[in-house]
Amino acid sequence: MDPIFDLELQDCPYCGGTGCFEDEGGWCLYVQCLDCSSHTAEFAYRNEAERAERARQAAHIWNIGKVIRPNPGD
Repeated sequence: MDPIFDLELQDCPYCGGTGCFEDEGGWCLYVQCLDCSSHTAEFAYRNEAERAERARQAAHIWNIGKVIRPNPGD
C-alpha cells in the first residue's frame, strides 16, 4: 500500500466532504475534496523521497484549510 495514504486528512474546510490524494502521472500530487472539488495547490516531485515529503506538505496545507475552491464563474 502507498504510504501517503497513511497520512491523516481532515474533512474539507468548505463542505465537510472527504479529502483524498490525487497523483498526476508521477510528477505532482495534491489533495482534493471528493464532494465539492476544492483542492490544494499542486506539489511537484522528482523521486519517491520527494513524493513522500510533498504528500506531507499537501496534507498539512489541506488540514489548515488553505485550499482552492472552484466556483462557477471563477
